[in-house]
Amino acid sequence: MNAQAAGLALHNHAGLPLSFVPQESLPEGTAYEAFISAAGCVPTRANLHDFFNALVWLSFPRIKRQLNALQAAQIALDGIGKARGPARDAATIFDENAALLVVRDARPGRALVDALRNHRWQEALVGQRGDFGAAAEVWLFVHALMEKLVAPYKAITAHTRVVLVDGWYFALDQAARRAWVDRQVAQELAAQGLNNAGFTPLPVLGVPDCWPGQDAPFYADAGVFRPKRQR
Repeated sequence: MNAQAAGLALHNHAGLPLSFVPQESLPEGTAYEAFISAAGCVPTRANLHDFFNALVWLSFPRIKRQLNALQAAQIALDGIGKARGPARDAATIFDENAALLVVRDARPGRALVDALRNHRWQEALVGQRGDFGAAAEVWLFVHALMEKLVAPYKAITAHTRVVLVDGWYFALDQAARRAWVDRQVAQELAAQGLNNAGFTPLPVLGVPDCWPGQDAPFYADAGVFRPKRQR
């Protein structure tokens, strides 16, 4: 992992070279996010959770760097404490359980986003099934979600952030798409910050063609594809 990080010239938001270090390197009483911010070192245990976290650092370094900057700034402002503030809470949710829904910024794409935000699952995932791949795609960003998918179950749900793109995006190859998403989302986080209102739930095994047996009864399971709460 360190060889990969060095080869990609990865660094934290303060410009320090990024490296993965044993969990024991984290000083007692120091917050994990603050340590990464101050030292450029990511404490890493020998388990799948931290393995996937390292892979995300290697795949989406700009987003991870900006999330760490947001978290460290909040810690510096409020201290560690027992409860996270709204900004740090949103950054932690993003870091642990987020997916990125990249959608073409046109009428069908906006209709798909509206259906998902309002939990019209049949409309979004069955009626607009053909849009996935050609005008919409999902990137799994977070390590805790990836760890769950090692032994998948139907109720696994991501906090999903929508990223609107022009049509040219879907003509790019996978590596170019990933690099573009990394730059774009990092820029959005730097400019706009983060809060929980920006997420919409998405049962990830319901994404078209990523799981067998996606028939009408599959999506009719209200224990997973839940109706939107009325306020």
